[in-house]
Amino acid sequence: NIDAAHKFAWCENVGWTNWRDAGDPAGSNGIVVHDTFLSGFMWSENAGWINLGDGTPANGEFYANANDTDFGVNLDPDTGALSGFAWGENVGWVNFDTSAVSPNDAAFDACQHAFFGFAWGENIGWINLADATHFVALEPCGFGDFDCEGDVDLLDWEAFSAFMSGPDVIVDCSVFDSEGDRDVDLRDAADCTDVFAP
Repeated sequence: NIDAAHKFAWCENVGWTNWRDAGDPAGSNGIVVHDTFLSGFMWSENAGWINLGDGTPANGEFYANANDTDFGVNLDPDTGALSGFAWGENVGWVNFDTSAVSPNDAAFDACQHAFFGFAWGENIGWINLADATHFVALEPCGFGDFDCEGDVDLLDWEAFSAFMSGPDVIVDCSVFDSEGDRDVDLRDAADCTDVFAP
């Protein structure tokens, strides 16, 4: 689900990494963002395949990152922070929990549908997930698809209702802001009600 227009991240020592469509050993189409983890392979011409996880964490929610059979990049659904490790046969481990060494730690912004910050590999250096012009982002979600899984269903309505019942907030978030006026309000709720109406 990486956007074809935003699929590259720059690594200072190995060049561009492709997060979408270079093909991979598992036969998938690049990196996939799940609720609490990432899966799939990114490709670098100079570093080869880098595995961000097989999509089957042992506990069903997060990779343990305690051994070489249950490793991968985790996603905190509340903060967007990334953690855990990716593995490349040619470059070793890549650490996505960079909060201790970088003010721009690796994260995923659900509103922007984009990655931010830096991951670190001892043998390849920093991977910049959000260069000013080249960055990694998800494909745009359709209106009403608040969990970005491709279908507008009851789970999307529950997510929107929970958001609307909270305190008033002004956000720049296309997932909830149907009008694009940077204000999530009752007009957006009315639009969504129309979407979910039978």
